[in-house]
Amino acid sequence: MKTFAHLADLAALEGREIGASDWVSVDQARIDLFARATGDAQWIHVDPVRAAAGPFGTTVAHGFLTLSLLPELFAAALSIADVRMGLNYGLDRVRFPSPVPVDSRLRAVCLLKTFEAIAGGAQLTTMVTIEREGGTKPACVADWVTRHLV
Repeated sequence: MKTFAHLADLAALEGREIGASDWVSVDQARIDLFARATGDAQWIHVDPVRAAAGPFGTTVAHGFLTLSLLPELFAAALSIADVRMGLNYGLDRVRFPSPVPVDSRLRAVCLLKTFEAIAGGAQLTTMVTIEREGGTKPACVADWVTRHLV
């Protein structure tokens, strides 16, 4: 995890990597909880027997489950000491280039695309690439817009 003393320190880092998280496991229990929370119980996610005969040979995480890991992964990738609150402002672009088979390990690599000063803090657009351990393509790539208040 990278730690920044001040939000303003990020202004000079546009176009550069600002942090990478540790690996996080995506097991069947997590997939099942997400399915229950969202009502998306498609067999490819929650039925190991049927999924074994499917296109991936096992269950896979929902794309939106992978996306929902952004806050956890971002918080594990970097911290900004003088920020008192961060807000999710939205997403500009999201893609899911490859599936996430059950029991995969994921991590996020964060590249700061833009830093924009706003009243009380800054708005960041961060390209977050969620990598799958051993995978050749990312599981998710998202341009995430967040606001950070000091």
